Amino acid sequence: MTSLKVALTTGDTDGIGFEVAAKALDKLGPKKNLQVLLWRSEDVNKKYLQLIDKKWQRITVDSLDEAYKIEGSYLIDIASDLNPAEWVELSAKACLQKKIHALATGPLSKTSIKAAGFKDLGHTDILKRVSKSKSVNMGFIGDKFNVVLATGHIPLKKTSPSLNFTTLAQALLNANKMRLMLPAAQSTRPIGILGLNPHAGEKGLIGQEELVLFPQLLSFAKENKIPLEGPLVPDAAFLPSNWKRYSVYLTLYHDQGLIPFKMIHGQDSGVHISLGIPFVRTSVDHGTAKDIFGKNVANPNSMLDSLRWAIKFARL
Repeated sequence: MTSLKVALTTGDTDGIGFEVAAKALDKLGPKKNLQVLLWRSEDVNKKYLQLIDKKWQRITVDSLDEAYKIEGSYLIDIASDLNPAEWVELSAKACLQKKIHALATGPLSKTSIKAAGFKDLGHTDILKRVSKSKSVNMGFIGDKFNVVLATGHIPLKKTSPSLNFTTLAQALLNANKMRLMLPAAQSTRPIGILGLNPHAGEKGLIGQEELVLFPQLLSFAKENKIPLEGPLVPDAAFLPSNWKRYSVYLTLYHDQGLIPFKMIHGQDSGVHISLGIPFVRTSVDHGTAKDIFGKNVANPNSMLDSLRWAIKFARL
């Protein structure tokens, strides 16, 4: 049986990406018919390589082309002098060519992306450019609840003008894809979409967006047999009593979804998945944490979850 190949990029070389990757790989352990292609810089703390070596058979190469030549359930250790943003680009291209089956990514700063000469603002923009995908949404899977963002990294003042039927319909389709990937107990629940304004507009008394957008979107959901409820009142939607009511929360802007998600899940769990690209990509839901680089205190749980979900989704 051909090994499932999962690329793992470790992000900024002066961040916690390689530390959490090594700790996560130690917890995960080798799996039958699984090959992990680990991107890391040539200059890393050797104790993390030693941690990996406790359980994995590690073979070191210096390029992705060399990694392709190796078959078997090994950890292919790509010691690279390329910019970490280039690791992501090369891995995404390999996923498109079906040479790799899934991509899991560590935290990557915008300064690293800029240093690579890319105009992209983040992982999502790199993946969108490489795959030529028009509508990509950020999804987040947690132990308590799941979130999809209808819009991404845009200024708050541009949020309302950017919300239209096409944007929300595509986000809903992507949220539904994530719903169907979830375990059966969750996937049968409806998607809950949040309103934009306080009190979800209070029937037009506090903004008109809900009256303009939601009737058409609810009709679209019904036509496409997507279970959808909303608009939900934003300040009450994430109460614990609602967590098991919805499969996915579809939120209208970045902080509307990620403030509650990160507040509840912290570093104990949480996986970012790119929705709308033609291959599997998961990621940690935290940043580079350069303030704790080299202190050996970084929590690997998000990276471990990211690897587990990448493997799970690639095998669907």
